[in-house]
Amino acid sequence: MTEPLYRDAYLREAPASVTGHTDQGGLIVDASLFYPTGGGQPGDGGFLDWSGGRLEIATAVKGEVGAVVLVPEAGQDLPPVGTDVVQHLDWDRRYRHMRVHTALHLLSVVIPLPVTGGQIGTEKGRLDFDMPEPPEDVAALESDLNALIARDLPVTDDWITDAELEANPGLVKTMSVKPPMGQGRVRLVRIGQGAGQVDLQPCGGTHVARTGEIGSVTLGKIEKKGRQNRRVSLHLAG
Repeated sequence: MTEPLYRDAYLREAPASVTGHTDQGGLIVDASLFYPTGGGQPGDGGFLDWSGGRLEIATAVKGEVGAVVLVPEAGQDLPPVGTDVVQHLDWDRRYRHMRVHTALHLLSVVIPLPVTGGQIGTEKGRLDFDMPEPPEDVAALESDLNALIARDLPVTDDWITDAELEANPGLVKTMSVKPPMGQGRVRLVRIGQGAGQVDLQPCGGTHVARTGEIGSVTLGKIEKKGRQNRRVSLHLAG
């Protein structure tokens, strides 16, 4: 298994050792700074360097048995197995993903309906909701969302067992993406604390430490996707 260094979302540089190559030209490391694509969040990019070499990383994906596979830009030589490298994160890209991801959790608060899909980008993100009828006042939703962001609520995580999650199915908002289970415990992302808590749901992605870091957002038009699904997009202001 690859140690998930990306769980410290603000870590930008870290050492690793190359433990393998894949048949598709990927690189496996013992500890990954790069978040692997999953849960609607794209994989991280950046570069590796070592004595006498540098490798540009386009993205990261999940491999077998808990491994993280780093996918290099095309046309580069891979460092040999056993090479000690230093990982450098494309921080601007990661941080925008963090801001969008946390904003989408808050969007699921102001629109308290089952989520049927989602996607995170650097400029915008979207959630698909089981929403037979469109909301009457999109401007009010946008205002409520920005008010939550402006409260500068802390964003923290906790862990529960798989069994505890199965006993509390109401924690799961997503209908199409299963929580990251199977390793005995599940990470919960909490927004707010105590009486000020506004959201708690399973999530393996990266988030900002406080909602104020998101900045203001705008909502795009609400698109009908199928008989009952509607897509709500949000855009970072800057």
